[in-house]
Amino acid sequence: MSFVYIALGSNLGNRLEYIHKAIDELKARGLKILKISTIVETDPFEAPQQGRFLNAVLKAQTDYSPEELLFIIQAIEHKLGRSRKIFRGARVIDIDILLYGDVKLITPKLLLPHPRMLERDFVMRPLAEIDPQLCALLKP
Repeated sequence: MSFVYIALGSNLGNRLEYIHKAIDELKARGLKILKISTIVETDPFEAPQQGRFLNAVLKAQTDYSPEELLFIIQAIEHKLGRSRKIFRGARVIDIDILLYGDVKLITPKLLLPHPRMLERDFVMRPLAEIDPQLCALLKP
């Protein structure tokens, strides 16, 4: 099994409900959730005008490959009603793989570690809450 860190965000509808539904869907698909950060409210980052986000980060274990996990995450986003019509637009749910063990991966669909996570307080603050030692190692 591999350790994986996943970011969750929502800024449409019942934001808290969408985050909890996404976590439930990840569990239902076999991810073993080990830790979940506090859910924080944040302003949109580098995005068109839209509502505030609720964000969280979780740590889990999985037997899925990174590519399989991405497919599952995208299926969950679709099931919960995610629309990708506007780049960085408002969304009911956004799920991103931040880290997948020590894997470094560059494909057209997936970059690991997540290339912009260190720039995003809405990711790093919850990540530091659940794994401060990891965050210390990630800082340049």
